[in-house]
Amino acid sequence: MGLDVAASEFKVEGKDLYDLDFKTSGADKDPSLMLTGEQLADFYVEIINDFPIVTVEDPFDQDDWAAWSAFCARVGKDVQVVGDDLTVTNPLMIERAIAEKSANCLLLKVNQIGSISESIDAVKLSKQNGWGVMTSHRSGETEDSYIADLAVGLCTGQIKTGAPCRGERTAKYNQLLRIEEALGADAIFPGMNFRTPGWMA
Repeated sequence: MGLDVAASEFKVEGKDLYDLDFKTSGADKDPSLMLTGEQLADFYVEIINDFPIVTVEDPFDQDDWAAWSAFCARVGKDVQVVGDDLTVTNPLMIERAIAEKSANCLLLKVNQIGSISESIDAVKLSKQNGWGVMTSHRSGETEDSYIADLAVGLCTGQIKTGAPCRGERTAKYNQLLRIEEALGADAIFPGMNFRTPGWMA
């Protein structure tokens, strides 16, 4: 199981607080759901201990580098800590995250950096530093299925394209099936090695 927390959405501006009750206002708001970064990390660890969580995306605000680094130090050996808002497929941000040990996986979104060649550079940098790579769709996605080809071509071992409930999502899954059919016996399913699908062996 994996979590996409999108914690930047409920970070309290200017404070080390995350409001898990951010959709409630006024007297109905539950103050016990206002957590510091450290308390939020403890909450994640509880969930990881209770459920088979293998990946957590955006557990903290993109500017909360200290929380990212502390969390990655706690769980990063067994759990993939994915930077989306943190790294935005930008090699400069990836380099900082590598230096500060803030994540161990890149969420690859071509639209964030702007070109395929820059995306390939981001993937190379991530892999060279032992990170996993998760190829991802984007908000406002189309039925173009190229990210399925990108995920296979760059050996990311992971793709995030949403539940197969709409055409722009099933297009990617259908393309993966076509690729598998074309590859035949040469197709490799990484299974539990999804974080390092053959490229670090």
